[in-house]
Amino acid sequence: MRILHTMLRVGNLDRSIAFYTEVLGMKLLRRNDYPDGKFTLAFVGYQDEKDGTVLELTYNWGVEKYDLGSGYGHVAIEVDNAGKACELVKQKGGSVIREAGPMKHGTTVIAFVSDPDGYKIEFIQRKS
Repeated sequence: MRILHTMLRVGNLDRSIAFYTEVLGMKLLRRNDYPDGKFTLAFVGYQDEKDGTVLELTYNWGVEKYDLGSGYGHVAIEVDNAGKACELVKQKGGSVIREAGPMKHGTTVIAFVSDPDGYKIEFIQRKS
């Protein structure tokens, strides 16, 4: 068994695809419209679905916003340098909500950014 993907509901699919591909550097792996169900699915990731876990971005036609609730946490991405990753996000118009630094009560360097729908993405700096 393995984890295939995590699904996020998004209010503007093109805006979300642009964030994950242009700001975070993922690839658009596939995109399919389902007219009978009035939704579109787009899969993005750093590697092909057969090789790793990806994100499924679900756009329900006509729904522009979701209540994120209090149960959702974040998606974590390993980076070489969390500070540099934050700078790249800012340069590309993204939102950094916690600058890079050691985690509370620990030494691992982390940072948080937010996607256009308000989902949190944690950068975890690779340990050398």
